[in-house]
Amino acid sequence: MGFRRHGPFQAGDQVQLTDPKNKRHTITLKEDGVFHTQKGAIPHSELIGQPEGSVVRSSGGTQYLAFRHLLQDYTLAMPRGAAVIYPKDASMIVGMADIFPGARVIEAGVGSGALTCFLLRAVGPEGHVTSYERREEFADVARKNVQKFFADPMDDNWRLVVGDLVASIDEVDVDRVILDMLAPWECVDAAAKALTPGGVICCYVATTTQMSKTVEAIRDHGCFTEPHAWETLVRDWHVEGLAVRPDHRMIGHTGFLVSARRMADGVTPPPRRRRPKGTTEEL
Repeated sequence: MGFRRHGPFQAGDQVQLTDPKNKRHTITLKEDGVFHTQKGAIPHSELIGQPEGSVVRSSGGTQYLAFRHLLQDYTLAMPRGAAVIYPKDASMIVGMADIFPGARVIEAGVGSGALTCFLLRAVGPEGHVTSYERREEFADVARKNVQKFFADPMDDNWRLVVGDLVASIDEVDVDRVILDMLAPWECVDAAAKALTPGGVICCYVATTTQMSKTVEAIRDHGCFTEPHAWETLVRDWHVEGLAVRPDHRMIGHTGFLVSARRMADGVTPPPRRRRPKGTTEEL
């Protein structure tokens, strides 16, 4: 599974060209292809056979830096049917939900397939991802985006189901359940039945109201540990010699993440202990 990650460029490779203003263009190399811009044309033949990190010049004299695109670049540029989970949140899901090689993962709410690409990359060829999407038009966009990135059918480790998770789920003993939908609290029981003890549920929601309802649903279900809720903020820095400062813009709120672990069957979670109201003494 996956497209070529190293070596000289070949026909069929997806290549990202970056101009001096950091504007990026993604092209698929063809033997007789030509990349046209307002700054001139670049025959694909000038890229084929060159190593990654090469510089090519358009007929208008503009230089472009050529690399195979990173997954984060691809997901930001992919065609969209629905909003994508941004790389900062997708990477946190992969890391904090501990998506490991060989894992069996369910995701519900495929959107445009961005998170699916991250999950498939993380589980590797020995793992499996089942994706549930209610809307067929979104599923079609996601299927094309995922198959374009990995450049093969991936029938062995990816299954895309058009339908509702609660009504359609048939997996058991899965390692992770990732929910990206308007009402993930409606799927908590289905997730609990599918997860193996020790498995992780991770929900992506946009608002504090959704986060609150999700946390309470997981907490009240009785099969999960105390849910953990958080968000990630990303701020770039400008560095020019001794002029070091944070950028004026940053990637702020995109969504909240809520996660918890599946306990063993028949086990009651320990009661939560809270500080007495009006005190700061630890219990």
